[in-house]
Amino acid sequence: MRVTRLLPAAAAVLALAGCGAGGGTKAVPPTATGSLESLAAEVKCRPNMQTDADELRQAICANSDGKFILATFATDRGQREWINDAKDYGGYYLVGRKWVAVGDDGVVKALRGTLGGDVEVGTNHSSHSMHGGSAHSG
Repeated sequence: MRVTRLLPAAAAVLALAGCGAGGGTKAVPPTATGSLESLAAEVKCRPNMQTDADELRQAICANSDGKFILATFATDRGQREWINDAKDYGGYYLVGRKWVAVGDDGVVKALRGTLGGDVEVGTNHSSHSMHGGSAHSG
């Protein structure tokens, strides 16, 4: 199964998330580990499973901080390939050992306060146009 087939789901959540509430700055805890369900429980969300495969488990989650994708991976390499491909869609990525949470900036900052991890930022394509023209006029 190609992991890149799952990227549109991550892009959809980013589009749905919009601009969320900003989280306050607080100390970053040690990076969490565990199954998708245990990570979801830590951030108080009930995962809506989208993919349940040996190499990738992916769910849409929502909690008081907003909506996000939570994914766990069988291998470090699989995780890095998924992140590298997903970053083309923009967004914010909270990265832990064999897991990633994807959402808007405020959601990722809030999740980091519970799960720890490192924040990575995707490519911003807002100034690009697919057809060479301006997306907005006036």
